Amino acid sequence: MKISDMLIHKQTFSFEIFPPKGELSVDQALAIAGELTRDRPDYVSVTFSAGGSGSSENTPAIARRLQSELDLTALAHFTCMGATRADVDAYAAELRRSGVENVLALRGDHVPGRPPVDFSHATDLIAYLKATAPDLCVGGACYPEGHVECEDFSRSMEHLKAKQDAGVDFLVSQLFFDNEYYYRFREACDKARIKVPVVCGIMPFTSVKQIQRMAFTCGATIPSRVIKRLVSVGDDTAAMREAGIDYACDQLCDLGENGVDGVHVYTMNKPEVAHAAHAALLASGYLKA
Repeated sequence: MKISDMLIHKQTFSFEIFPPKGELSVDQALAIAGELTRDRPDYVSVTFSAGGSGSSENTPAIARRLQSELDLTALAHFTCMGATRADVDAYAAELRRSGVENVLALRGDHVPGRPPVDFSHATDLIAYLKATAPDLCVGGACYPEGHVECEDFSRSMEHLKAKQDAGVDFLVSQLFFDNEYYYRFREACDKARIKVPVVCGIMPFTSVKQIQRMAFTCGATIPSRVIKRLVSVGDDTAAMREAGIDYACDQLCDLGENGVDGVHVYTMNKPEVAHAAHAALLASGYLKA
């Protein structure tokens, strides 16, 4: 099923899994996804890594098996940095053969020694997919605090509007730790006449090192209440993980109560994160038993 059709009728609930640097086999990814089926997600996204990490080859295979063996709707990522039109054509053809209808079109990180070829921005990939593979539902990324490489928030919104103009069907947000930034972003979308559905991406923090990395790579602001939670648990690894999951669940429930189009949990391949999010949203009434 196309995710854009789901978003017309309901607030969605979804997860992300990833094959990290070729270390996660298709069978292992399928085992993790099997755990996620307990929580009845509307779809599961599978990440894609360019630059020779190995996971890009697994993405369509995992997506295919999610659908054929677990009856889960799959969202296959694709990053276009360094890709040619032939690469995109081949990937779209493979998704069709696999019965996968949904793709998340991303630029991806700059890879040293691998400059852009036919696509410099995600907008270019979105436009190309909509022109050459109109049967696919194409999602894109958005950045509630602005793209980390764009210092001017208004310019970041202009770039986002260009994705809509290129034909993107829905958007999934980068992670954020303060919902107020998302609500401000939603108002900015209204002013910019961005009307496609926006799904909110949330990732629990599990360590000081992780949250520092996220802040620098994604540009996400770390609010004082997160810092206070980190300080309160000290060096207790288990308590820190629990605090991060609880904080993310609070975020998810608040977003659901404030009428977002959908919530997407970056699970970090940890089913316990997915189970906690499902339980919290079930208790809040966002999900039905």
